[in-house]
Amino acid sequence: MFSHGGLVQLLAKRIYNWARTDHRRYTLGLFAMGNTGSNHRGIPQGKGPNAVGCTDFMMDHTAQGSFFRLYYPCQETEKPDRPDWVPCVAYFNGLADFMKINRSLSERIFNYLFGSFKIPASLDAPFKSNEKCPVVIFSHGLGAFRTLYSAICAELASQGFIVASVEHRDESASATYYLREKTEAEKADKTVSITSTSAQDTLIEEWMYYRNLQHGENEFTLRNKQVKQRADECILALDKLMEINSGIPVQNVLKSKFDWTTLENSMDLCRIAAVGHSFGGATVIEALCKDVKFKCGVALDAWMFPLDDEIFPRVKQPIFFINSEKFQWAGNISRMKKLDSAVIQRKMITIRGTVHQSFPDFTFLTGNWIGKLMKLKGEIDSQIAMDLCNQATLAFLQRHLGLHKSFDQWDALIDGQDPNLIQGTNVTVLQSAI
Repeated sequence: MFSHGGLVQLLAKRIYNWARTDHRRYTLGLFAMGNTGSNHRGIPQGKGPNAVGCTDFMMDHTAQGSFFRLYYPCQETEKPDRPDWVPCVAYFNGLADFMKINRSLSERIFNYLFGSFKIPASLDAPFKSNEKCPVVIFSHGLGAFRTLYSAICAELASQGFIVASVEHRDESASATYYLREKTEAEKADKTVSITSTSAQDTLIEEWMYYRNLQHGENEFTLRNKQVKQRADECILALDKLMEINSGIPVQNVLKSKFDWTTLENSMDLCRIAAVGHSFGGATVIEALCKDVKFKCGVALDAWMFPLDDEIFPRVKQPIFFINSEKFQWAGNISRMKKLDSAVIQRKMITIRGTVHQSFPDFTFLTGNWIGKLMKLKGEIDSQIAMDLCNQATLAFLQRHLGLHKSFDQWDALIDGQDPNLIQGTNVTVLQSAI
């Protein structure tokens, strides 16, 4: 399971096992810094012309509602409020529970390694754009959550996109939550409200954690059900953005200073794309099949296992597969190639020296030693790999969304024309397997 998209679980388990002894806990800090020193680690800022803001949106406080982090072009602020990369300790606790390891020790390890990092965006900053923004819906990988791909989402927002990074409630996230009505006893207990992020005093957080595969359970049945729900959640997030864009009043049940009415008529709803990593890559393909409002998709190191074979001929939009060099295998690539078309552009490139975790933010938050030990870093410099991924994505989005930008300067990357790229795949696939 870990090899097929378990993003943070494998990382956490390895760190936990390494840090269990007192000596190793002592050396963990030195080891985490690697060769570069901890002061130089951090998630890179977007390179586009726009400052980046972010805010969280939870519509319909129940588990059936939409929950996402929105990244958007914003006004410059002198002292931006940078949100924590990991929103709260419950996300770490979810990982600990999943792996049946001690919450207390895990929390200390995770907080030491990652607790001080911030998202490269200004929390609740006022929206600002000189033109209507194309829209991207982003889907996270197995065991991840909405904030772990901020390097990609912030870059897209800096280039003028509005990006909704969905936090999935199909029990594939390490943790997530919704809000429920307080019981009468909880209403009477004044301390209960302290734990709630809701703007309404009558609501309280209800946490959902990763669901392990049960003994004897068929994995495809579970993952196929989840990928369908994930696609529906991406479509629901898009529907909410469309309502916001049209001026329909929406209620955000979370505490937020962001003025959602400023997004009215801000989005170019003829230019919508889906982007996702690993399980999120499969979600992209499922979402494209379900909703033609998505004009194209970018699948980052996609895990194709959850998808029904029958959907491949039904997907009519362009798709761009951007793969790592170390994760893919013949069976997975052969399923990608089932989407090959003579009339619809389907592209694939592989970034040399990358691993599966070269796409999430973890790759920027550890030094070389621990990064490579935990397979969070490949042989290529993390920033070079991310730049190639983002630039190729932008070029593909310009081509298939009809954008009037300068992203076509990176068109050659779509065809793998760079020393750090492989056109297609480095994996040998027999034609009979396709």
